[in-house]
Amino acid sequence: MFWQFWKSSRPVTLPKSTDGTTEMVSIPRAEYDRLRAAAEDLADLQAYDRAKAALASGEEELISAAYANRLLNGDSPLRVYRDLRGLTQAGLALRAGINRVTVAEIETGRKQGSIATLRKLAEALGVTLDDLSV
Repeated sequence: MFWQFWKSSRPVTLPKSTDGTTEMVSIPRAEYDRLRAAAEDLADLQAYDRAKAALASGEEELISAAYANRLLNGDSPLRVYRDLRGLTQAGLALRAGINRVTVAEIETGRKQGSIATLRKLAEALGVTLDDLSV
């Protein structure tokens, strides 16, 4: 009993790495794997908490699978977000302070739109400029 107490209470000198500056610790592989899995679980939980906080603050939003699939299938992001917001081309143009024909031309790909125009559209839709890029 005394030996176990003495053994666990004495200071331990950790071996140094080959450069002599970093202390090294050896642990069984099973313990290493358990610690690594726990660290990955913690990182996942932290990412989940950040996502929930961003949703709660309105910084991020959820979109349905139907809209996500439209984006993934190459539909115009401008059209997808306009539809998601329940806006017509005229309604979006009014909000953004641009011409309705410009909205139609950007949606169909006939025009790319200037950065200033795309910025106005993104602002009117409540998305980032990156969200509107193809």
